Amino acid sequence: MSLTPVQTENAPAAIGPYSQGIIANGFLFTAGQIALDPATGQIVPGDVVAQAERVLVNLKAILDSAGATWSDVVKTTVFLVDMNDFPRVNEVYARALGSARPARSTVQVSALPRAVLVEIDAVAAVLKR
Repeated sequence: MSLTPVQTENAPAAIGPYSQGIIANGFLFTAGQIALDPATGQIVPGDVVAQAERVLVNLKAILDSAGATWSDVVKTTVFLVDMNDFPRVNEVYARALGSARPARSTVQVSALPRAVLVEIDAVAAVLKR
């Protein structure tokens, strides 16, 4: 099995020993994305809605880099610091994904990197490269 790293300047660079994404056996596995602006390396200002919007833009950039779209996503995991934010994040998520309906898990966590409010990762089917 070969592993192909996915790297794009349109999403935040990894801030640790990991890849933005890895393609393995026809699937793209993304790293969890937080609300980092790739141009500045800073967390976007604002509430959970602003953060979720940035997270989904970052994920889309990684999907694009791997030749995938939201329609190719088979599973996402949403991590929230406060489950009360779920309805607002869900609205942003639905807008970003359009008609795509991957399987999804949403979990509340005690904390996330850089004290963000939301993190999302994805698994997508991709053509072999």
